[in-house]
Amino acid sequence: MPEKKNYRNLTDFIRVLEAEGELVRIKAPVSSFLEITEITDRVGKSPSGGKALLFEQVDGSSFPVITNAFGSEKRIALALGVRNLDNLGRRVKEILEQSPPKTLMEKLQFLTRVLSWGRYLPKVVRMAHPPCQEVVRKGDQVDLRRLPVLHCWPGDGGPFITLPVVFTKSLTTGKRNAGMYRLQVFDKNTTGMHWHIHKDGSHYFNEYRKAGKRMEVAVAIGTDPAVTYAATAPLPRGIDEMILAGFIRSKPVEMVKGITVDMEVPAEAEIVLEGYILPEERRLEGPFGDHTGYYSLPDDYPVFHVTAITHRKNAVYSATVVGRPPMEDCYLAKATERIFLPLLQTTMPEIVDYVMPWEGVFHNITIVALDKEYPGHPRKLIHGLWGAGQMSFCKMIVVVDGAADLHDLKGLFAKILDTVDLKSDLVITEGILDVLDHAAPNPLFGGKIGIDATERIRGEVPRDTGSPHRNNGRLASAEEVINELRALDRGFLSCRQPFTSVAHPLVLLQVDKGTGKRGRFFTDLLFLAKTIPPQSITVLYDADIDISDSSLLLWRGFNNVDPRRDIAIRGNQAVIDATRKGPEDGHPRPWPEDIVMTEEIRERVTARREELGLIGTYFFAEESIDK
Repeated sequence: MPEKKNYRNLTDFIRVLEAEGELVRIKAPVSSFLEITEITDRVGKSPSGGKALLFEQVDGSSFPVITNAFGSEKRIALALGVRNLDNLGRRVKEILEQSPPKTLMEKLQFLTRVLSWGRYLPKVVRMAHPPCQEVVRKGDQVDLRRLPVLHCWPGDGGPFITLPVVFTKSLTTGKRNAGMYRLQVFDKNTTGMHWHIHKDGSHYFNEYRKAGKRMEVAVAIGTDPAVTYAATAPLPRGIDEMILAGFIRSKPVEMVKGITVDMEVPAEAEIVLEGYILPEERRLEGPFGDHTGYYSLPDDYPVFHVTAITHRKNAVYSATVVGRPPMEDCYLAKATERIFLPLLQTTMPEIVDYVMPWEGVFHNITIVALDKEYPGHPRKLIHGLWGAGQMSFCKMIVVVDGAADLHDLKGLFAKILDTVDLKSDLVITEGILDVLDHAAPNPLFGGKIGIDATERIRGEVPRDTGSPHRNNGRLASAEEVINELRALDRGFLSCRQPFTSVAHPLVLLQVDKGTGKRGRFFTDLLFLAKTIPPQSITVLYDADIDISDSSLLLWRGFNNVDPRRDIAIRGNQAVIDATRKGPEDGHPRPWPEDIVMTEEIRERVTARREELGLIGTYFFAEESIDK
């Protein structure tokens, strides 16, 4: 695939997707109420992320809808104009590693490079009729209900704009921010503005709120891929995301003035919403089926009043569907992982590489490969990462040796289980968490864990990982384990042991807490059981969890555990409670519900699969229907 540095707009990208065989046009009429979500979810979870979907006829709207445009390794690379995502990381690294020129020739070459960097800066242009303003509706003409805004999941509080690029400006510095904050459509001209407390948009809004001034906002829907991605990127506060978009494109983003706001928006955007937010106005927003796979709970958020809707004559509405991974947002996060590695390495050059498994939904686990130099180096790295930008939200950090294969997750987990000394290699503490972390007893702050799984070097105390079960050559079978446990309590339902020939055998248990028993009740019994190895790591799951589904188990484990409350360690044995929690478990706040589509919609989509043109072995295969 040749590298393509830029797309003018979303239409250019759609054209390339179609030429590459990465787009399916769905000509049959579909509903934006749940149906598009169910189709997109099935396709996105098919092997390799399926295809991008262009819905040409959406009930009640004249705008076609595109979903899953970034939802595969190939499509996210196409979107950002590279053969693979590491190429962008290498471009970042080349800039960061510029050394001072010495000779005249080096100075001339350096000057040429510096001047070329100016091409990345956004450019405000004057156009008589900018593409994004070919159609203008203001005042009473504004009606958000004309847009095919998706009502994604049955428990959602309403329809949500899910892929908006939200432009704001600092009141004090005038600097621009572009972020991606979902917008719940309340009525014909108002939406919620769901920016989390840690986000730049929220920070800028607080400047206006303290000054008692209304805040102008512009929202672009359907931008070129570089602009869309840049709005998701974790840039430091004050850095214009449009510069990053220009860097990715190797061409500046052209911006034009809004019609009713003193803001600039991408000239080539498909749709633009203009408006304002009042400093003290709040409205209940949510619930929303979020990328964690759970519903984020309703809360009060600022209200966005739309004063104008502008769009191209043949605009395409761009949307994403989020839920239990893997979904499209996993590939956007993978782009961030690769692009921002060189930036992490500027302050922590000992980092060889890192990976954020999608089961951890971006903020729950990071595995870091370390070029270890001295005793205690992994702990220094763990604490350093917890103080580094958005890495500070990460709940679990695992440090492995630099030579580790980060792409072999099964091998990595086996190595960790065979290496770690539970008495000396864990760092369990508290700190800030992502607002969507639901496992901590209190929002935004809770338990965190760091794990040193590197090889010991001179100056470090040897590990105690001798495994008795390996010395006597026998480990109790899953049947023997569950028989003993059920004799202790009938709440133990089933057992699985996926890793047995390691220092810390992994025991996975399905338990029934329906009688009101706490997780600690089962934990105490496990420390008494004779068939549980004395150096085992046992994980408890709810009765409705299929413990044969490894991906599901990882997702539940990373999401449902607060390390300070839910990990019990005695000697070199541990029990981890990955069940749902309630007040009896020390969890006073509401536990979110899983995202599940209604059976009616699932059956409807299944019945329509031939009409929709979505029968094929490469996506929407028969076996993917019953998830």
